[in-house]
Amino acid sequence: MDDRRIRLLAHNVRSLWNVGSFFRTCDAFAVENIHLTGYTGCPPRKEITKTAIGADENVPWESAREPLPVLRRLKEEGWKLLALELAPRAKALKDIRAGGKICLIVGHELEGIPSDILALCDEIAMIPMQGKKESLNVAVAAGIALHHLRCVAGT
Repeated sequence: MDDRRIRLLAHNVRSLWNVGSFFRTCDAFAVENIHLTGYTGCPPRKEITKTAIGADENVPWESAREPLPVLRRLKEEGWKLLALELAPRAKALKDIRAGGKICLIVGHELEGIPSDILALCDEIAMIPMQGKKESLNVAVAAGIALHHLRCVAGT
């Protein structure tokens, strides 16, 4: 039996369409909760609903201005914190193994995840790029990481 439980924390994500995509992708991979922190937009918003195609009504979510108390609470509850970020200590996503409770953290589309959040994380993952660009759209990257966490990482 798969013991994986997955959550997503999105901090300071500007685009409401990306937020809608998070909901749709989280529904697809049985993510149990989305934490929307900072100025990340929250339902109900037409842009979120249009992209989520109703998943914003199916996936539980909560909103908090400050992410650190949320992340500290999750750690106290036994959640492993995994940031998706280009950082010196980042490991390739394919090398991440996950079981139990894991919270994937994504951040601002251009500025990434703040250092105080990264300092709390158990691991940092990155998606190696094959082309000229250094990174993917945050919703696309989250989708790839969530697929890995749900379908690959425990094998």
